[in-house]
Amino acid sequence: MSAKMKTHKGAAKRFKITKRGKIKHYNQGHSHLMSNKSARRRRSMRKPSVLSVAKARRIVRMINAAG
Repeated sequence: MSAKMKTHKGAAKRFKITKRGKIKHYNQGHSHLMSNKSARRRRSMRKPSVLSVAKARRIVRMINAAG
């Protein structure tokens, strides 16, 4: 009998699964030291990003979305 996998709480707080199964996350490096980043870079960090399929598989397993 195998043990249940526990949800990785750090990953569960950082990633959300969309209705179509994609993994959405907010970009890193947006909390401080913003003055030396360009306005274009800061603007692009405001919007959430979608993970690639290869990375998404690992995250789904971590947050136990499949089962």
